[in-house]
Amino acid sequence: MKRYFLLLSGLIIILFSACRKQIDTNTQAAIDDAKIQAYIKANHLTMTRDTSGIYYQILTENPGPHPTLLDTVQVTYNGQLLNGTSFDSENVSTFAVDELVAGAQYGLLLVGANGKAPYGRIKFIVPSRLGYGNVSFGAIPPNSPLVFTFDLIGFY
Repeated sequence: MKRYFLLLSGLIIILFSACRKQIDTNTQAAIDDAKIQAYIKANHLTMTRDTSGIYYQILTENPGPHPTLLDTVQVTYNGQLLNGTSFDSENVSTFAVDELVAGAQYGLLLVGANGKAPYGRIKFIVPSRLGYGNVSFGAIPPNSPLVFTFDLIGFY
């Protein structure tokens, strides 16, 4: 009997923990969205919300094809927090799209490249759930929406 009680207690704790995480995830999504909306308004941006949850603006359209998750891209980019703190920047970098956080993957798939200037340029904001979530990563605090500007030079 005592064994069943311990098993039942453990199961109840697990269920409450799972419910708590869901509430926290929904709450954090609402917090992120409010912060992102305030950032967009304060910076007088015109952005579109993608079905993935990122907000984006194509700054320079390029008529070329768009990369896929299986491609390797050549880009210049800048990554910032909503407060303007830069956490990463590269003049020219090459990497596989699937090595990026999910939000950056979604953003890069929205811009074209044909290997000629003007390169496709996009600015997008990644909610924390599509970035590093509730963990810190280097200079990025937990639950931080991320702002990226990418110039897509080409891909293969």
